[in-house]
Amino acid sequence: MVLDWAGTAVDFGCFAPVRPFVEALARAGVTISDRQARGPMGLAKRDHLEELFRLPEVAAQWRQRHRRDWNAADVEQVYREHFMPLQIECAGTCSRVVPGLLEAVEHLHRRGIKVGTTTGYFREAADVAFRAAREQGYHPDHNVIPADVSAGRPAPWMIFRNMEVLGVCPPAAVLKVGDTVFDIEEGLNAGAWSAGVVDSSSDVGLTEEQFAELSDAQRGERTAAVADRLRRAGAHDIIRTVAELPALIERIDARLRTGEKP
Repeated sequence: MVLDWAGTAVDFGCFAPVRPFVEALARAGVTISDRQARGPMGLAKRDHLEELFRLPEVAAQWRQRHRRDWNAADVEQVYREHFMPLQIECAGTCSRVVPGLLEAVEHLHRRGIKVGTTTGYFREAADVAFRAAREQGYHPDHNVIPADVSAGRPAPWMIFRNMEVLGVCPPAAVLKVGDTVFDIEEGLNAGAWSAGVVDSSSDVGLTEEQFAELSDAQRGERTAAVADRLRRAGAHDIIRTVAELPALIERIDARLRTGEKP
C-alpha cells in the first residue's frame, strides 16, 4: 500500500499547500484564486509552482508587473524566498489525520500489509508533516519525497523506491491511493493498482467540518464530479476516505483472485 499525504491521509480538503502558493505569488505581484492554486495539486511543489506560472493569466500579470516574461530563475526565487517558508509553516498546522486513518492502517498492519507513502512536499515541509502525523499515532513503514528520486509524480519512481525499501514486488501487489489525478497517474505508471479518494480531496476542497455541513444533494454533486475525474484518469476504484481502505483491499484481492491485473 502506498498512500498520499495531504488530502488523503492528513489535511482533510488539502489546505496546507494552498495558502503558500497564493501568498507566494501575491508577494511577487501576482493574484491567483484558491481554485487556481489547487489546479496542479499532486506534483512536486517546485513543479506545481512552475505550472501556476504557465497559466496565461499569471503570465500576463507577471509581464504587466515586471515588464518582461517570467523565466526559470523567477520561479526559483519565488519558490525559495516566499513559498518554502510559508509551506513549512502550513505543513505543521494542517496535518491533522483524516478520521479513520489510524484504524485502517492498524488493520493493514495486522494483515501484514506494509504502508509506504509518497508526497509532493520538499524535505523540510515533509519532515514537519511526518512529525505531526507521528504525534497523532500515524506511523507509515516508509516515506519517500520527490528529492529522494529523479522525478516526482506522475513518474513512478517514488512508488518504486517504496517497493525497493519495503521488499514488495511485483507492481501488481501494490495499491496506490491518493486524491489527485497525478496520484492516479503515478500508480498507473508504476504498473500498480490505483484508487482515488474523494471526500477529503483537494478538488472537493472543504474542511471536514465544512463537508459535514453540506446537504446530501450538495455533497453528492461535489463528490460525483471528483470521482468521475479520477475514474477518467484511470482509477481502478474510488473510496470516500481512507477509512474505507480495508474494504478496498478486499475488493482488490477479489480481482486478483480472478486473475485480473492492474
